[in-house]
Amino acid sequence: MSVPHAAAPAAAARRRGVPSLTTQIFIGLILGVIVGYALPQFGVAVRPLADAFLRLIKMIIAPLLFSTLVVGIAGAGDLKAMGRIGLKAIVYFEVATTIALVIGLALVNIFKPGVGMSLSAGDTSTVAALAQTGQSGWDIFLHMFPTSVIDAMARGDILQVVVFSTFFGVGLASIGSRGEPLIAVLESTAQAMFKVTGYVMAFAPIGVFAAIAATVGLKGLGILVTLGKLILLMYGGLALFVLIVLGGVSWLIGVPFPTFLRAAREPFLIAFSTASSEAALPKALEIMERFGVPKNIVAFVLPTGYSFNLDGSTLYLSLASVFVAQLAGRALSLGEQLTMMLTLMLASKGVAGVPRGALVILTAMLTQFGLPLEGAALLLGIDQIMDMGRTSVNVLGNCMASVVVARWEGVFDDGQMRRFAAEAPKAA
Repeated sequence: MSVPHAAAPAAAARRRGVPSLTTQIFIGLILGVIVGYALPQFGVAVRPLADAFLRLIKMIIAPLLFSTLVVGIAGAGDLKAMGRIGLKAIVYFEVATTIALVIGLALVNIFKPGVGMSLSAGDTSTVAALAQTGQSGWDIFLHMFPTSVIDAMARGDILQVVVFSTFFGVGLASIGSRGEPLIAVLESTAQAMFKVTGYVMAFAPIGVFAAIAATVGLKGLGILVTLGKLILLMYGGLALFVLIVLGGVSWLIGVPFPTFLRAAREPFLIAFSTASSEAALPKALEIMERFGVPKNIVAFVLPTGYSFNLDGSTLYLSLASVFVAQLAGRALSLGEQLTMMLTLMLASKGVAGVPRGALVILTAMLTQFGLPLEGAALLLGIDQIMDMGRTSVNVLGNCMASVVVARWEGVFDDGQMRRFAAEAPKAA
């Protein structure tokens, strides 16, 4: 399923002098900070606009995912290839998340942001409640399989929708020509959903403005100073991961990194501004296909990566766990930190779809290692600021994963990438 006309409205708008969507989103972000700081009550009051935008996004997720993934699998016709794609995606996911964990542990041990700070007791009631929602390994495994796909779609459970769509796509491919009429219907559905996505994205600048204004209005700019060392260290670690790891991967597979960043900037900004991976998924699906990733790969790798390739979240979790230990005055041995890293590699796979998922995993880690939950309560106050960074890097990492798998399969379209780069504006 191609989307050759998806860029046409944006190109026409640029010719008329209308700023690109990226520019509009960035303007919305800056205005949100200004309004939230100058008029905090108004900033909090416009939060429903952000919620409405996120609801519109959630409205299109299930039909978009189902149609694109089923068409990608059934239309490919090679079921062995889909299994191979899945295996390659998992290999890349594990390597990327392991590197993210190592970077987080290295930074927190080198700079020791928690040393010298006192761990004051906080309200742990929310944290304690979140700790009860932790998932065991079997819970995570069983959660993959929906008892009802309608229920999974209603709850917005991406992983369950992916599992059902994969089975459905395989079944549709196995009946051969008898499935072609349904494939054609779903192809049209997917194209219509991309159009709907374009309409919804027209409201993105308003949603971003309201989300940022509400956050700054509620927490104030002071929240950026509170625990500033940890915030700076996490954002520095995320920047390091993006520039060195994703940049290095981009160089290895022969894709110009600046071109990739220009392609992924809109889903990245949406994820950063809303702290929602779901909000960025429709745009990421569209952009990566236009960038040169075949439809069957982008439709499989991107949503699967939302559960298995959370680079930003795993980096944050390794930082935060040792940070709390430093606050509590407890020195974790190398063996304990390696055990923590292995546990996080597995536990983070169940973070998708869980409210405050990273905080849920963090409380589970603190409990396992006998560390005080007050540390998580302290981090709860700045979780929104941290979530913006880790979520946007999650999205960026998954966009790169789709390109890596496409190149690994030998099906990445370099000509389409060059055409995309020529059509894309050189600046936001």
